[in-house]
Amino acid sequence: MRIKFQVVTFDAADLGAESHFWAGVLGGTVEEDGDWHMVMVGGEPKIGVQLAPGHTPPTWPDGPVQQQIHFDLWVEDFAEAHEQVMSLGATVLKPARGATSGDDFQVYADPAGHPFCLCWLVAEQN
Repeated sequence: MRIKFQVVTFDAADLGAESHFWAGVLGGTVEEDGDWHMVMVGGEPKIGVQLAPGHTPPTWPDGPVQQQIHFDLWVEDFAEAHEQVMSLGATVLKPARGATSGDDFQVYADPAGHPFCLCWLVAEQN
């Protein structure tokens, strides 16, 4: 079997908000086709968004609706990435730990409530 593309697909009640959020994060565009949107990056499909009118967002970490899937996005400049995702409609679910070495991460929700993490390597403090 040869897999041509790998696409993660999110359910969302608001196709436009969800697909344009991920297109903004990944630097892509949105191709709309009725109840389905595809986020394209560099001419390749990266994220699908399908209409789910009754979608219930996860209530991570402690709520009754558990997280189903999430992205870990490793970034070079956390501050810049944070500003970008917030301007696109993300909300912070869990602040960074404030690690002084190794790696750190901060948990967000996209417009449909799906959790994702911005992750980065922490420079050693001398």
